[in-house]
Amino acid sequence: MNDPKIIRPDSLGECKYDSPLKGSISRFYQNEGVARAFRTKDLGALENISDIEFFELAGPREKIFFNPEETTVGIVTCGGLCPGLNDVIRALTFCSLESYGVKKVLGFQYGYEGLVAKYYHYPMELNTENTDEIHEKGGTILKSSRGRQSDDDVIDTLVHYGVNILFTIGGDGTQRGSRDIVNRLKERNIPIAVVGIPKTIDNDINVVQRSFGFETAVEATWDIITNAHSEAKAYRNGVGLVKLMGRESGWIAASATLANSNVNFCLVPEVPFDLYGENGFLTHLKHRLQRKQHAVVVVAEGAGQQLLENVNGVDKSGNKKLGDIGVFMRDAIQEYFTQEKMEINVKYFDPSYTIRARRANANDSMYCLRLGSNAVHAAMAGMTNMIVGMHNDRLVHLPIPLIGERKVIDPQSWFWQTVLQATHQAGNMLN
Repeated sequence: MNDPKIIRPDSLGECKYDSPLKGSISRFYQNEGVARAFRTKDLGALENISDIEFFELAGPREKIFFNPEETTVGIVTCGGLCPGLNDVIRALTFCSLESYGVKKVLGFQYGYEGLVAKYYHYPMELNTENTDEIHEKGGTILKSSRGRQSDDDVIDTLVHYGVNILFTIGGDGTQRGSRDIVNRLKERNIPIAVVGIPKTIDNDINVVQRSFGFETAVEATWDIITNAHSEAKAYRNGVGLVKLMGRESGWIAASATLANSNVNFCLVPEVPFDLYGENGFLTHLKHRLQRKQHAVVVVAEGAGQQLLENVNGVDKSGNKKLGDIGVFMRDAIQEYFTQEKMEINVKYFDPSYTIRARRANANDSMYCLRLGSNAVHAAMAGMTNMIVGMHNDRLVHLPIPLIGERKVIDPQSWFWQTVLQATHQAGNMLN
């Protein structure tokens, strides 16, 4: 049988040091992979079974690249908040210090800004004492910021503090920044490993099956949607309108809909809809109110953007600015039913920041521990330009260049069909 085609991350070089984990763990990992997701119809396109690609399985290696006694680790958190950030920081710190015995762990504050001297954000030294209880709180003890910085300025700071490994906790923009830092490190011939832990509350990083904090965020929506349902039922023709996060993908809105069976309409960026007309959303809402006298509507922040006036510009992370679909929908519903001479009572809920600032639930906390520990295993083995993520229910090493486009909901998938069954909304609301 031919050797499996394992997609591996970049490496800084030969691993010459014995792992200090010898004798304390049951096994090491080497040349093991997890197949990229395939359906039977995809397999038919392959000429040989050996053409199947595998992602390298995460886990401790028997030989490592860095000498722990001489290794300084840096950690940075970037972008928006997400449940579990402190859990990942703690896992990285504990595994680096207790499992590998590295010399020092530094936390760089306020995202990539903390790696640029002109901002005067001095790093804090992390240890098992000052990170012992941080997983009990939301947010990030390292603070955060958005936006790119000069790769050379970042590298100069890493060299100044003697950092050998940099862990970047952030979304696709952060990881693209990591890739650029790696490329510049190669040009300058500096052997620093850069390993990412993907963070997005939207769960939309391509190839990654599940992002940490997503499950906690969905759980946090349950009470909000339940309250919206109670408000809607308390008044004649009551509408509980809930706006949730999801710029380009509707995973939170759709998952929250499935988690709480009181939702009647789920509007996501992947499925366009018309507002007016015989088959538009407002007509369907009118029919629902005529039948049941109440409705609950969940809308992702990126849904229906074609209905709003163009909003120009991008934010500091390079994301296109969005119009406020929640306020727009609230006003449009009020106006439409006033013209229809139907009583309407709209209660609008916008909990966006409250669901991302909470501490991780038990399952996410466990997941963060595994992500952080496996990121340390990879970095100590000299791997770089990669993230650690879940794929096919296993933690794997994913080269950053593979991340590519955002992961979005397929309107033909079983997942979206289940949403339609749960809400009983029309599959098509276009005229």
